[in-house]
Amino acid sequence: YRDLYTFELQAPTRLIECARGNRVCVATNGQSDGNEILQLIPPPALLTKETQGLCPERDFKVECGGISECPVYSLKYVPDTSLLVTSGPSDSSLQVWQVSAEDSDVIKSVSTIATENGIAQSWAKIATISARTPWVLHGSRLDRVQITEVESRKNVYTAASRGSEELSNLAFLDCNTLLLCCATGRLCLGDIRQPQALMEAVSVPLAPCSEQWCMGTRHGAQCSELSSQPVARLSSRGLLTLIDLRKTSEFLALAKARVPSPGSGAEFLCVSWAPALEGYLAISGFDGTVHVYDSQSWDSSGREAEPIFVHKGHAFGGAGGSRDPPLVTVHTWHLQKPRTLLSAASDGSLHVWDWVQPCGKC
Repeated sequence: YRDLYTFELQAPTRLIECARGNRVCVATNGQSDGNEILQLIPPPALLTKETQGLCPERDFKVECGGISECPVYSLKYVPDTSLLVTSGPSDSSLQVWQVSAEDSDVIKSVSTIATENGIAQSWAKIATISARTPWVLHGSRLDRVQITEVESRKNVYTAASRGSEELSNLAFLDCNTLLLCCATGRLCLGDIRQPQALMEAVSVPLAPCSEQWCMGTRHGAQCSELSSQPVARLSSRGLLTLIDLRKTSEFLALAKARVPSPGSGAEFLCVSWAPALEGYLAISGFDGTVHVYDSQSWDSSGREAEPIFVHKGHAFGGAGGSRDPPLVTVHTWHLQKPRTLLSAASDGSLHVWDWVQPCGKC
């Protein structure tokens, strides 16, 4: 490691959201005493250019926070605003939160966005954009995808689909185009200028019906036209597929991740592209580790890929007294520092770390 910082939360954490300005938002899921939404300021030493070395001090600062009565399974900052949008099971609606001004330390609930055809135990996956006005893309199933204006709560788009497959991820590719990933691995492209139908992208390789999938997209410009945007899909067996949305008839690459328990559950599967390192991606959700890969040497053979770095801090540094080893529930890349990632685990541990670049790599 070049840097490693840790912070202990009071309950399992299943999501992390980074924003410009070096703010980090996390949500914990308590058993009975509510669910915290916290905005944290990372350690000041992490933001300097000097090498600080290993530092396990708990020097994150809680800037502000709030309490959600419902579990929080999805959370997104609304770009260029002081708003957050969250969703979770037992309530199919979305909650909109105001991040406090400098004279207050409270994140307060300001509105609720109702969703159509909600199911009590379903929860909406969400993505946000502020290309025109602040929008939230949300849906739990393929036939329930909508775009809603965050502030007016006006519906501006409804996807037309005959399928009702469960969604694992969704994302804005630009201000007009959206991408949906079903739990089965099926990818569908949508265009808000043509709401009549969704276009299916390349299918997944032949796989067992029980296999679950998630996707990761690169951070793109807020209102750029659809360009070269690689999309990674990760399965619960550790299979990775890469495609280019400009040519969806074939795979860019296929690889097998070195994961410990093929066929495990997919609740916490996560794959993400490094925003500032070409071809680098990270995966987690199989155990207490986060694997970083350089995909630039991959081909279509599907052979096992060698990770360039494995973060094992959660597996070895979990809270004492826990019978089960911690499971990494989510990870994300820092938006400004190329090799810095944040990860959270089921024991409430939050880590931010920067690995040393292997010799011979740029």
